[in-house]
Amino acid sequence: MKKSILFVLILFTVSAFAQIQQAQTTTLKLGWVDSQIILAQLPEAIKAKADLEGMVSKWRKDLDSMQTDYQKFLADNQKQAETMKKEELQKVQQKLAEKEQKYTQYNQAKFAQPNGELYQKQEQLLAPVKEKIYKAIDEISKDMGMQFVFDKALDGVLVKADPEFDITYKVLDFLKRGKK
Repeated sequence: MKKSILFVLILFTVSAFAQIQQAQTTTLKLGWVDSQIILAQLPEAIKAKADLEGMVSKWRKDLDSMQTDYQKFLADNQKQAETMKKEELQKVQQKLAEKEQKYTQYNQAKFAQPNGELYQKQEQLLAPVKEKIYKAIDEISKDMGMQFVFDKALDGVLVKADPEFDITYKVLDFLKRGKK
């Protein structure tokens, strides 16, 4: 009888210990960041965005210049179109088509997704910044024992966020000062 009571007690203890261990290993710790806040305040990201904006500004000026040239050429030739010979009119129309094609090709080369120069430069300039952010998120989340970290800035990824689990400013502080 004592052996059966002892056996039941040991079985109960082992079972309870196994349940506690299982509960401890299945507990998930989640966190979240807002990458838009980090990108808006991180000096490297600010510089990369400023560089991109400078390029875009120049390209837009070039496009505006092409458009102005096209419109001036069109206006000048519309006035003379009635007095032009058929051959001259065809040359003017061909020149207009060339100007329009040049505008379209330039616009595509600079702004088309995903192969336009803007998107390539954006990837080139922001890739090291993103890598730095991901490494910081990884280090902070490991220190806090988090298994998953969501990005609030990405649409549809995070429905509810408790501020207690927001590690955005810890990541930003780590990136700026190297402190956890």
